[in-house]
Amino acid sequence: MNNRLLLTATSLVAAVVVGVVGLLFPNSPLGQIVGTIDASYASAALRFTVPIAFAALGGIFAEKSGVINIGLEGLLIISAFTGVAVADALAGPAGATQTTLWLGFLAAVLSSTLLALLFAVVCIEFKADQIIAGLAVWLIALGLAPFASQVIWGSINSPSVGTLANWHVPLLVKIPVLGRVLFDANPTVFMLLAAVPLTWFVLNETAFGRWVKASGENPMALDTVGVDVRRVRYASVLLSGVLAGIGGAGLSLGQAGLFNGSGTTMVDGRGWIGITAYLFGNYNPLGAFGASFLFASLDALQLRLQQTGFDVPDALIGIIPYVTVIVVLTFVGRTRTPDAAGEHYKSGEE
Repeated sequence: MNNRLLLTATSLVAAVVVGVVGLLFPNSPLGQIVGTIDASYASAALRFTVPIAFAALGGIFAEKSGVINIGLEGLLIISAFTGVAVADALAGPAGATQTTLWLGFLAAVLSSTLLALLFAVVCIEFKADQIIAGLAVWLIALGLAPFASQVIWGSINSPSVGTLANWHVPLLVKIPVLGRVLFDANPTVFMLLAAVPLTWFVLNETAFGRWVKASGENPMALDTVGVDVRRVRYASVLLSGVLAGIGGAGLSLGQAGLFNGSGTTMVDGRGWIGITAYLFGNYNPLGAFGASFLFASLDALQLRLQQTGFDVPDALIGIIPYVTVIVVLTFVGRTRTPDAAGEHYKSGEE
C-alpha cells in the first residue's frame, strides 16, 4: 500500500472514530464539533469546493499536455474581479439582475481565458520558462485587480452586486439531507458536479484526451502520427483558463456577491490549493475533486467553529486547512508528473 492509499484509509478511519466519539459524548469538545456538521455545513463545503476544484481541473488539462500552469491563482483573481466589475457596470438603478450577473459570469470566463491565452503564447511560441510565466500571471492579476478596483470604485473592495440564484430540482430537492445539499444549490455547484465526470471522460475516453496525454508524455510520437502538438497544448491551456474562470466567477458571483481585493484578494490561495489537489489526486479528476472537497470542508469547518463561538483562538482555527495541505504534501507520496511537462517542443525536432 503506497502512502496515498495509507493516508486515505487512515483519514477514513479517523473520520469514523471522530464521528462515533462525538455522537456518544455530545457535550465534549469533540461532540460540539461534530454537532456543527449538518446539511447546511455540507452545502457550504460544496460551494467552497467550486473555485479549488475548477482550478484543479484546469491545471490537469494544462499539465497533462506538457504545460505547467501555476498561474491558476491569477486566473481565479482576474475572473473573480471581472465578473463583479461587468455585473456592476451593467446593473441598472435597481441594482444587478440575474441577467447582468450571468453576463458578468461570461465576462469572467472570457477574461480568464484571454489571460490563459497570453500565458500560452509566451510559453509555447516564445518558449518562456513556464514556472516564471505562471508566477507572472499570478503577480499581474494580484496587482491589476485591486488597482482596477481602486479606479472603478475608489476602493480595493467592490460594492455588493448580489449572487446567482440557486437552482432547484423538483422532487429531488425533497430527498432528506441530500436534497438540500445537491439539488438546491448554486449553479456553479451543478457545473462542478457535471465538470468532474465530464473531464474524466474527455481525458480517458476521447481522442482529444489521448492527444493531451501524449503531448505531455511523448510529444514527438504525437507529432509523428500527424497531430499538431502546439494546437493540443494551446487547447489544453485555454481549457485551463475556461475552467479557472468558472471557479473565479463562482467565488465572487456564486458565493460572495462582491470582489475583495485586500491582502491576497478574496481568492486567498485557492489556486495554489487547487494545484495541491490535482497532485494529491495524481492528475485524476475524481481524485482532484475529492482532495478539493477535503480542503473546502476544513475551511467550512473553521468558519462554522468561529460562528458557534467554539472556545479555540480564531487564528488557530483559521490555519486548519493550510496545516492539512502541508500534511497532505508530506504524506501523499510521489506523484508521477508527465514526462514532458515543462519541456518545450518544436515540430520536427529529432
